[in-house]
Amino acid sequence: MLEDWQHGGFGLYIHWPFCQSKCPYCDFNSHVASSIDQDRWARAYLSEIDRVGALTQGRLLKSVFFGGGTPSLMDPELVDAIMTKIRRTWPMTNSAEVTLEANPTSVEAGRFRGYRDAGVNRVSMGIQSLNNLDLRALGRLHSVEEALAAFDIARGVFDRVSFDLIYARQNQTTQEWRNELKQALSLAVDHISMYQLTIEQGTAFGDRYAIGKLRGLPDEDSAADMYDVTQEVAAQMGFPAYEVSNHAPEGSESQHNLIYWRYGDYAGIGPGAHGRLTLGGRKYATETYRMPNAWLEAVEQRGNGENVSDTLSLDDQLHEFLLMGLRVTDGVDLNRLSNFGGDALQPNVARLEDMGFLTHEKGRLRLTPEGRPLLNAVLRELLVD
Repeated sequence: MLEDWQHGGFGLYIHWPFCQSKCPYCDFNSHVASSIDQDRWARAYLSEIDRVGALTQGRLLKSVFFGGGTPSLMDPELVDAIMTKIRRTWPMTNSAEVTLEANPTSVEAGRFRGYRDAGVNRVSMGIQSLNNLDLRALGRLHSVEEALAAFDIARGVFDRVSFDLIYARQNQTTQEWRNELKQALSLAVDHISMYQLTIEQGTAFGDRYAIGKLRGLPDEDSAADMYDVTQEVAAQMGFPAYEVSNHAPEGSESQHNLIYWRYGDYAGIGPGAHGRLTLGGRKYATETYRMPNAWLEAVEQRGNGENVSDTLSLDDQLHEFLLMGLRVTDGVDLNRLSNFGGDALQPNVARLEDMGFLTHEKGRLRLTPEGRPLLNAVLRELLVD
């Protein structure tokens, strides 16, 4: 009998915490360092792969994702050492996806060929905007011209290239976004992620917003219009949404992210990395030390970079299963929902169906087009006692 996580598969996330600079909107665990001892980092990553491998022995690895930070600042030799250790630790599927995030300022053809030779077969580029004024406002170090040149290098080396854009930026109009989106989609290879600018506490933008100095942000109606334009134009140009913020032709979806959204298991290695692992019939939420030096020292001194490993209750798993699964267009499997105690939600499901936000057919529960922009509100109503 399958354990539930096997419906989503097993993946590995490797976090590289360093960037050339800190973007003012970014709340990811990223740090600027004047020098990095990549040999020391290699030893720590390989040690953690050994530790996690012993816990998950025999699992078939479906994907590897190098995230950050800016993983394209990693030496190709470091990526090669990590991938060699991974292949010796787990059997990998024949179609295993190995993604590395890159910023245009750190893209070099030779470096990319080194990543490809190490086993990377997909690159995700943080382009963020095709407008130079907006790139500067977002704190990006590259220009549009540099981004396009880096993108050309990437697609000359890799068959699969994705990139990110941010919309609902300061002083951006819906028509400007429509035009930029059409340009971006005409360039796209097989995948594009488009995120609405959000102002997070603890970021430079968050601090400016709190004192009234972040001007020109679109109101809720304008941001909603831009979301609608995103769905409309992307679908017309062959990149329908398969998740709230992610668009791809059929067959080009991010296999690693689908493990998250399908509530599979994944191990998180590196500073601030999160994981979900089913061990001995229990599902655990894991976290690692956020600060790079704290994580390194924990690995070196006690052989474990984790500082949290909590057992998830059935209610916790139900909430996460819905939170992740309803993000994707396919929604969630009703049989799996029952395994988490979801039958008790039937009155709430019926009410939200009557309101036009949820639908179920062919054994799956999914958001309607009207419900998709309201995911968080729908979840609150769905999980209310």
